[in-house]
Amino acid sequence: MSTETLEKAKSTLPVKGFLDLKDIDIPQGEELVKAILKLKEEKNAVILAHYYQPGEIQDIADFLGDSLQLARQAKDTDADMIVFCGVHFMAEAAKILNPTKKVVLPDTMAGCSLADGCSGEGLRKMREQHPNALIATYINCNAETKAESDIIVTSSNAETVIEALPKDRPIIFAPDKNLGRYLSQKTGRDMILWDGSCIVHEAFSMERIAQQLADNPDAKLIAHPESEESVLKLAHFIGSTSALLNYVEKEDCQKFIIATEEGILHEMRKRAPHKELIPALVFDESCNCSECFYMKRNTMEKLYLCMKYELPEIIIEEELRLRALKPIEAMLDLSKSIK
Repeated sequence: MSTETLEKAKSTLPVKGFLDLKDIDIPQGEELVKAILKLKEEKNAVILAHYYQPGEIQDIADFLGDSLQLARQAKDTDADMIVFCGVHFMAEAAKILNPTKKVVLPDTMAGCSLADGCSGEGLRKMREQHPNALIATYINCNAETKAESDIIVTSSNAETVIEALPKDRPIIFAPDKNLGRYLSQKTGRDMILWDGSCIVHEAFSMERIAQQLADNPDAKLIAHPESEESVLKLAHFIGSTSALLNYVEKEDCQKFIIATEEGILHEMRKRAPHKELIPALVFDESCNCSECFYMKRNTMEKLYLCMKYELPEIIIEEELRLRALKPIEAMLDLSKSIK
């Protein structure tokens, strides 16, 4: 491949989000897996992947986890390069925690509807309207939004964090109104909610899920708290990504209807191979699953190119990084008791 071809691919990164190298021969199948593992060893890299990633990426990852678990792994790694297979805000968090390490993401267009719908400027305006409020922000947000927050939460630790906040201070919760409403009900804390939601978790149909439950009376519905309240009211269990996995693995029930992103089924089938797992139905009757197209932008081919050329790289201005680091570290300190 010519230098000109590589430079052209680099120039289109801001638009395409990944290295579009049509003239390079990329290994396929087992050879691609071997090539990625070889690059990992050569570059002293660590591959972190979220449970919502494509199954083949989950299988090759050094660490597989939810947002809290991956934040911890990013903080503790001794690798020189962090290859983050998830969405953009997750890779940003890894860079915030590791300023001296190179952090790369296979496709920077792997975004998030929640992160896109909440801005630092918006939070500053809310703080002006509620000057005594503390801002607790879901980790599904960009660095600028984190920097305007007092503390960050994940779905795994949100209840613990909210319970620990001073009772005499109101709480602004952003950006997920469904998670915020659920936490308010669980903790009894009044919250001022940012009007945001996850396009994946809002796609579930209460009516179709109710029919699924009627058709499968021996099944338990489990749901992520980003789902709408009408779905959560039907659920037998509500929990974070890791909590849903643990519940399926350890609960005696043999059949589950799963109301969260379908990528989690890959790991669930590994942990509970003899149990029946049914994706919860969405409004669109032409689809029987709920899939985050942002998460699925990352592919094995993009992962290979990302590691080979160490691009796209996550870069964060230092002043912004330091401001965003403070609420993340506050979260990690409060979450030490959570596995």
